[in-house]
Amino acid sequence: MDSYDIIVVGAGHAGCEAALAATRMGARVLLLTINLDHIAYMSCNPAVGGLGKGHLVREIDALDGEMGVNTDAAGIQFKVLNMKKGPAVRATRIQTDMALYARRMKRRLEETGGLSIRQGVARNLVIEKGAAAGVETMLGERLTAPAVIVTTGTFLRGLIHVGLEHFEGGRLGDMPSVGLSDNLRELGFQLGRLKTGTCPRLDGRTIDFSKMVPQPSDDPPVPFSFLTGEVKNRLVPCYLAYTNGRTHDVIRTGFDRSPLFTGVIKGTGVRYCPSIEDKIVRFSDRPRHRIFIEPEGLDTVEYYPNGLSTSLPLDIQAAMLRTVEGLEEVQITRPGYGIEYDFSYPTQLYPTLETKLVGNLYFAGQINGTTGYEEAAAQGLMAGINAALRLRGEGDFVLGRHEAYIGVLIDDLVTKGVDEPYRMFTSRAEHRLLLREDNADLRLTEKGHGIGVVGDGRYARVLEKKRKIGEAFSLLRSVRLKPTKQTQKLLGDNGIETITNPLTLEELLKRPDVSFDDLKGIHEGLGDIDSDIAYQVEVEVKYRGYTDRQLELVARTRKLDDRRIPRDLDYAGVSGLSREVVERFLKVRPSTLGQALRIPGVTPASITALLVHFKKKGMP
Repeated sequence: MDSYDIIVVGAGHAGCEAALAATRMGARVLLLTINLDHIAYMSCNPAVGGLGKGHLVREIDALDGEMGVNTDAAGIQFKVLNMKKGPAVRATRIQTDMALYARRMKRRLEETGGLSIRQGVARNLVIEKGAAAGVETMLGERLTAPAVIVTTGTFLRGLIHVGLEHFEGGRLGDMPSVGLSDNLRELGFQLGRLKTGTCPRLDGRTIDFSKMVPQPSDDPPVPFSFLTGEVKNRLVPCYLAYTNGRTHDVIRTGFDRSPLFTGVIKGTGVRYCPSIEDKIVRFSDRPRHRIFIEPEGLDTVEYYPNGLSTSLPLDIQAAMLRTVEGLEEVQITRPGYGIEYDFSYPTQLYPTLETKLVGNLYFAGQINGTTGYEEAAAQGLMAGINAALRLRGEGDFVLGRHEAYIGVLIDDLVTKGVDEPYRMFTSRAEHRLLLREDNADLRLTEKGHGIGVVGDGRYARVLEKKRKIGEAFSLLRSVRLKPTKQTQKLLGDNGIETITNPLTLEELLKRPDVSFDDLKGIHEGLGDIDSDIAYQVEVEVKYRGYTDRQLELVARTRKLDDRRIPRDLDYAGVSGLSREVVERFLKVRPSTLGQALRIPGVTPASITALLVHFKKKGMP
């Protein structure tokens, strides 16, 4: 019988980050996966990041996670989205070489001391005295550990659909996990059913790219990781194409054999990433839809037609594709498909991602109702950290909504729950001006170092960055310009409007039409400041009024988030709570008054009732 500190079930993006985080904190970890050749495999599109998701990747990186570094190393096209908008919603998206991404992540795991990797299918959780104690595999192995993290993705009773044909699978080419799903039900977990899908893969040799619009990489490329220097990867373009009326007509001919419209698929799909057949029904007034033709790697001819997720019959998929300009002769290498799978309602979790039913058992990734590599990786990271902290007998590591998108993600899941696959957007964060991609290291790295998940090297870099930012501000505040003829000429020569009163360089930088680069011609000392430091300073100066207001709001709400609620509180004994509110509190078991207030249907009056109860009982 093999024994470990932590067992991680599943080696997708959540499982990899969970295993690496726990080992960085000194735990002996076993990573158990159905297929060793598919570690960190990208089941859907070959890209990482995007709106909201890119923020998660930067935060994972700031906590010494691997996703950002791995993406930079495997990147073949780099884009920063929303560059014409404010800094809060700018987001990085990187197209990767899928095979290289998976190979590099596997190698990283294999080279990590204290981390073992094994191929096997978990059938049952071992539970002793109400807490996780290990897993049993399909082959009868009993693997023991005082903490278990389940990151099963779409594999729990996975059912794949292509037209009216369906078969069991965790994804195309991999077997599902059936026994573990049954075991979770036996333990009392409430499971639901969700659906996602993917696009067909295309043979690039049969695509006429001359009929499409090239989408080149940004130059210079902007990486994800704060540790990545200059990107020297070979870069390739994506291509933009469109569906048309003929495409939509072909799709409609397949509705009678579509599992989506014939009721064969029972699970709830992703609202924000619908299949192409769903798009043409929901948006019937649109004459066309965009398709991004994305390379799956440098050493393969396969392309991914992002925007054409489908579970239509294979013959309809082929006919549909060949109506698109540039795809008239295209050949499909792998069909698109829909997949249904079990998930556990995330209100059954504490904010640490530990389950309420079983101690020392953690869920992370799509098992919690999310969709996307980035959301999964963020949860895996936090589950790995909290499992390791539990073994060390230390406190929980929970990020607030004002501290990180990771905090927004997990709070939404455990407080509000899900009735459809959850996807991160910048609009979900009420303090998003504080939670920019560019300052993730300044927000989180010191916190991570304090609990031992961030190494000394990364921590030293952040301290040095903070020092340089402080020096830059000191310089801007120390240089004061007077409205002399010499100053006015200097300003005019640098394209800056003249001044009427004495101003510091910091006050001058507040002007919307003045950039940090503009000031370099005013004072030669500014030319030595690194571009990332200059960006941080400029954003802080220009948006200080907005960020100060957000900080004031955070300070007011922190009082409720800092007030803990006992896990075993008898809500039925709290005077002033309606039966409906009691039921909501019992379902979520909020950890703080702030979380309690964010539960749908809970009013400020209910929080007042709790405060009165605490005072009567002399509770701190």
